Amino acid sequence: MTQDVTATLARPLSGRLHPQVAAHLEQLAAMEAPPLHVLTPEQVRVGFGMQLQMTAGAAAPLPVVRDVTIPAAGGPIRARLYRPAADGVLPGLVFFHGGGWVIGDLDSHDDLCRDLAAGAGCAVLAVDYRLAPEHRFPAAADDAVAATRWASANATDLGIDPQRLAVGGDSAGGNLATVSALAARDAGIGLAAQLLIYPVTDLSRLEGESYTACADGYGLTADAMVWFRDHYLADAAAARDWRVSPLLAADLDRLPPALVVTAEFDVLRSEGEAYAKRLADAGVPTQLVRYDGMIHGFASMAGVLDTGRQVRSDMARWLADRLAR
Repeated sequence: MTQDVTATLARPLSGRLHPQVAAHLEQLAAMEAPPLHVLTPEQVRVGFGMQLQMTAGAAAPLPVVRDVTIPAAGGPIRARLYRPAADGVLPGLVFFHGGGWVIGDLDSHDDLCRDLAAGAGCAVLAVDYRLAPEHRFPAAADDAVAATRWASANATDLGIDPQRLAVGGDSAGGNLATVSALAARDAGIGLAAQLLIYPVTDLSRLEGESYTACADGYGLTADAMVWFRDHYLADAAAARDWRVSPLLAADLDRLPPALVVTAEFDVLRSEGEAYAKRLADAGVPTQLVRYDGMIHGFASMAGVLDTGRQVRSDMARWLADRLAR
């Protein structure tokens, strides 16, 4: 994986869908499901679960998988602890699932969390933050920050080394990981790394090269992002809050080393790569890896995409290196 953000940004797009991605999109089109943005959150949640069952990878067996409860001002937060070793002190990752702040839960990303725990040799604490529209912004952000602080304060009880604690997530979860990293820095909590998988970093504009090139036909659409934004935010002006759009944060220095993963055919590619550049420009050690021919969500498609399995291995290796003593 490249360590040079500039080199990745300068590399031309392949312009070609991976054959396995093309087959997957053809299968979805044949199902003739209505577009996400005309459905209710309840309908989308059911459909999301069905789609993940079609594409998820095998669940790696682990000696410890147990649910925990995190106390927080907004009410108890459900979480799930994954450990690749029953005993001993491990590095840790606080993980936030994707789903546009509206869908997703502990089960939707179970196989991904298992693979990261097994591959990186670290404990993973998956967080079931409150979802919109039942709980609009800042509920999810508040839960993410609270969970990160709790994990740091209670690391010893979880068998985690507090000096080797990372945050991570995919899509909206990647957004929450960036918010948690910024909040932890400001609170004096030293995180070791941040894993940002095709993160949402700017809800204020919903535009850019990838929004134009990948607006429709590649899974996550531009219209769907508007739908997610409108369900997450009660006030459109909140889109300029750094806790919604971390790309707009005034100061990105003194943040932990980052791995930013993007997909070529993803409406979120441009803003993810813009965030990686801002991190690098702020002096944060940053790796940016763009996966050619891939679409949004490919890391959750290890059951049907070879690259979905590969990216899990790549991310786990990066985490292991960053969280090593």
